[in-house]
Amino acid sequence: MNAEYDMVIIGCGPAGLSAAINAKARNKHVIVLGGNFCSPKLHRSPRIDNYLGLPGISGEELRQRFLEHVEKAGVSIRKCKVISVFPQDGSFLIQTEEEEPYSARAVILALGVTARTALPGEKEFLGRGVSYCATCDALLYKGKTTAVLAYEKEAEEEAKVLAGVCQKVYYLPQYKDRPGNSLGDNVEIIEAEPTVIEGEKLVEFLNLGQERLQVDGIFIVRESVPVEQLVPGIKMSGKFIQVDSDMAANVPGIFAAGDCVGEPFQLAKAVGQGQIAALSAAKYLS
Repeated sequence: MNAEYDMVIIGCGPAGLSAAINAKARNKHVIVLGGNFCSPKLHRSPRIDNYLGLPGISGEELRQRFLEHVEKAGVSIRKCKVISVFPQDGSFLIQTEEEEPYSARAVILALGVTARTALPGEKEFLGRGVSYCATCDALLYKGKTTAVLAYEKEAEEEAKVLAGVCQKVYYLPQYKDRPGNSLGDNVEIIEAEPTVIEGEKLVEFLNLGQERLQVDGIFIVRESVPVEQLVPGIKMSGKFIQVDSDMAANVPGIFAAGDCVGEPFQLAKAVGQGQIAALSAAKYLS
């Protein structure tokens, strides 16, 4: 796998896929890093009547057409969660759950939106006991006690990784299904909702309201990492990424499009902004 690209697009919804085909049309070496399922919001739409030229099309049919278009353009979609985007010497290092990072001279964020807010203490203890990737950071907690705050079933694999190196792992599922297979003899499943992360200089406790778990580290597994933690120094307007008319963020080389830059949350707007972001990124690279 060639991990060096002109552009890396994070997100495989309409904005990200639109950015991908327009970047490819500008002859850029590009890859899309997306979730396990591209655009669930579009998939759930039974009927779309306001997308120009395609009245009455179902969301799933349009989603499939988008994916087919990207495939025919020769753009790869890699299903993995992005953990961090760090600037370095005129390019960016994109760390994912995979072992090897990606490198790109420009990044387009097409992250969509999530209603879930950060847990109190999460931002304050990031890098001081809070992590989003067991594959990346598990060895830092060898022989110690950790907790996995699991908002999706994929967190079970993270718990198994931690169980192999930690003395004790607390697993707190925040999704409907209980873990199926055994996560490990040293993994304790706790049905509770955390309220706050506590500690002095480093993480010390995960507060559950009625009790506190004494831990050395907390791994939070969501579908996506909060933007402020994903890209250090990026400027936000409320919970949205702040961009200019070229879809450029305040960090040179970072662009954003779609729902993650604010309302209206409309399909046509996302597709259009994805195109603008790709064209602006191509101009930036030139």
